Parts: sequence; C-alpha cells; structure tokens
Amino acid sequence: MPADRPAATEPNPVTPAPAEPELAAEPATEQPGPEQPTAARGLPRAAGVALAVAGLLAVTATSAAVTVAVGKPDPATRVAAAPAATASASASASASASPSPSPTPTASPSAAPRPSSTLQGSVSGGKHSGDLRYFLLPVPDNADPYGSVDGAMLSMDDLQAQYKDSVDIKEVLDSWGFKDAAGRTYRLRDGKTEVRSELKRFGRTDRAQGFADHSGYGDNSFDIDGVSNAKGYVFKPKEQAYTGALIGIGVVGDVVYEITVEVQGDPDKALLFDAMKRERDRLTNG
Repeated sequence: MPADRPAATEPNPVTPAPAEPELAAEPATEQPGPEQPTAARGLPRAAGVALAVAGLLAVTATSAAVTVAVGKPDPATRVAAAPAATASASASASASASPSPSPTPTASPSAAPRPSSTLQGSVSGGKHSGDLRYFLLPVPDNADPYGSVDGAMLSMDDLQAQYKDSVDIKEVLDSWGFKDAAGRTYRLRDGKTEVRSELKRFGRTDRAQGFADHSGYGDNSFDIDGVSNAKGYVFKPKEQAYTGALIGIGVVGDVVYEITVEVQGDPDKALLFDAMKRERDRLTNG
C-alpha cells in the first residue's frame, strides 16, 4: 500500500471466478513488474473511515462485508511464454471493519501550491506508452492530493499486501500479462469526499479486458451512466455519520482502471459516474 493511504483490511479467499472465454491469439509482451503502489480488492480501502466535524478523516466503521473475486485466464488462452496452468483459478476476498470506540483524526493532505508535473505518456490504438502515472485521474482545482502530486507506482508487494498469504496475487496478475500499476488519492477541500484512482497496465488489450471481466466486488454490480465497458458497486454505511463507498472498474485498451469514491453517509452514484468519465477520457485521449 502507498504510504499516503490507510492500511487495507486483509481480505479472505472465497470461491473461484468463472474461466475466461477463449481470446484471439496476439503476440505477448512481457515486461518487468512495476518500480514500486485493483485484481479487485477486499473492503474499499477506507470503508472503515468517516469524516469528523472538523473535516479530518476519523476511524469508524461500516456494516458492509465485501466479497471480491479475481480469476486467471482459461489455460487454452494462455500465451506460450506464460507458465502452464492446470485449471482456471481465482483469488477472492471478504472483509468487514470493526467500530472504533474513540475516533482518531488522521493527517489531511497539504494545500501547498502544486509543482508542474514532468510525466509524459501517449496512447495509440489502445496501447498506453510512457509513465503510467501520466494517465491517472487529474486532481481537480478544488482538491489536494495525498503524497506526491504525480501519484505513485505500485509494487507487487503493495498489491499483495491487500490479500492473505494464501492468495498469490502475483501469479494471478502474471497469468494475465500484467506490466505495472499506479495510484493516486485526493480529497476535496470541502472535507467530505475522497477519490482514489488506480491503473493496471497489461501487455495485451485482450488480457486487460479478461482481467476486468474476472474481477468484481460481488453480484450487485450496476452500469456506469455514460461509460460503456464498465461496472460499479455501492457500499452504504451502517450509519449516516460513517463513510459510504462507490467503486467502479473499467477498461480502455491495455489498461484496467478502478475508481473509489468515499463520502460521508449514503454515496451518490453521480460522484462515481463523473470520476469514471474523466478517467476514461484521460486514458482515451492522453
């Protein structure tokens, strides 16, 4: 997990996801893993976090237990360079947060002037080149990022930390031709909304689509208005003083993007729709 985020509740494996339909052959592109911090995850990273009156984040809890699944491709569709698999498998998880007897404020992001970014990237035919952080959801003028304004590259250790040791997320990601991942979190200055953008890049566009198809947060998904090839999930808080969450998963070319929106009380789906559209446009146009 990146240093700027609260630690995720450790998920637990559940049942396998269905095998991926056979995909058209395409040369594989294998590259090394990422330099350093969404297979879907367990409980939304801060689903156990509520906003205090002063605008600072405070530890509380929700009643949602989130079941997540992410599966490997069918053996028939594996690229020649990939390790042989005997069966389609999955890594999945469920988790719930526990109430805290006394809320503890956490540090808020800095509102200092942002330095100009020097990141570069380009997209052509669905293939994203350059620094993956370049394609992260831009931070609005009325918001401040946690940590570096450029976001952070996510290492395999960062991704694995979200699962039990029995779940080898590296094996799952490698089976889909995973290349690298990046993420950035920002909070609106009204102190009520936090948005997380995470990207995972794959060696082939069909592998990115397959990974997204085998990822999810349960069976209660809904369509994202104005964004095709995407699905969303909502997690309502136990009480209005707690934090609710929305999670969206979509694909543009060789990149799977995941947006998490956390807000006090019942979350409005329109918040997720807007963020998903902006991330899609960033990945589509660069």
